Amino acid sequence: MMSASSLGLDVSDRFTDDDAIRASTEINRELDEETLDLRDEVLSTSMFEEIVGSSEAICGVTAQVLRVAPCDATVLITGESGTGKELIARAIHKRSRRSRAVFSRMNCAVTPPSLIAAELFGYERGAFTGANQRHAGRFEIANHGTMFLDEIGEMPSETQVALLRVLQEREFERVGGTQSIPVDVRVITATNCDLPSAIRSGKFRLDLFYRLNVFPIHVPPLRERPEDILLLAKYFIERYAAKGDKRIRRVEKRTAELLEGYHWPGNIRELQNVIERAMILCDSDTFFVEEAWLQPEAKPWVGLQPALINQERELIEAALAETRGRVSGPEGAARRLGVPRSTLEYKIQSLRIDKYRYRVEASELSA
Repeated sequence: MMSASSLGLDVSDRFTDDDAIRASTEINRELDEETLDLRDEVLSTSMFEEIVGSSEAICGVTAQVLRVAPCDATVLITGESGTGKELIARAIHKRSRRSRAVFSRMNCAVTPPSLIAAELFGYERGAFTGANQRHAGRFEIANHGTMFLDEIGEMPSETQVALLRVLQEREFERVGGTQSIPVDVRVITATNCDLPSAIRSGKFRLDLFYRLNVFPIHVPPLRERPEDILLLAKYFIERYAAKGDKRIRRVEKRTAELLEGYHWPGNIRELQNVIERAMILCDSDTFFVEEAWLQPEAKPWVGLQPALINQERELIEAALAETRGRVSGPEGAARRLGVPRSTLEYKIQSLRIDKYRYRVEASELSA
């Protein structure tokens, strides 16, 4: 490595201590900005039709999207709630030859069962009370386009029969009508339920499942793609910062660790909500998330004798009483019990101990 002297520079003659400090600060600032620029570049190369990620798991999904999009095969997208199944469906539509036509969607779980058939296939005048005129359904509107049926496992049995006819014969009848209407629609469905179990229980038709499951795509949960968490977080930070007219330059290191270490049971939807909430509270250029928001849910302890649980409760309550409700720090209950602060917080939450009560009692005694 070349030194300053080997380059013919006398550093002591050119810089004072104050100059060196200012130069170091400027370099660190520029490095911080360069890191943000690099992240922007990484983010732009890690986005596919609004699907953010560079993990092997999500790259496998995007590869499947690219493979199936040009053809008209029916696609069944599976995955937990909040994993972004609709984004996958939209990506397939955008990459298909139907991209300029309608993308119509319906959530079978939130549409009343009695109205699903009328919503999908339309109805004739007088078909039921309130049907004062003919109404085109979603399939008719989406002709030559794509129909996305979310939560397909919640579709009523009678509507499943009508959907099977659309897939097999490419035609349907409006509710209350007798005329068959031909339709050219690509069908994409999604579910977070176990369809094979629904088939065994008689809730879902086996023949319809075979028709829907021509090309299955499974979207992995966020916990199986941890390397994508910060990329997704940055994507949402930029979105909500722009919406709230805020400038975020960096993410707090502890926040990054919390985001990467959390198991995200609500997947991307939960991450998005956390980022939006934190952005509302953020008043500086450094983004942070409250640690309490990302604590694991308290679960009942199985297999422990009640006497042992009560003994542990008594020890924790005694320590909290001695420390006046303080958990962390040199004089905190965690130090006295010889356990990590995060462990003690989890125990307090699991045992439903009100640590704030000891602070109130301490203030009353001092008064």
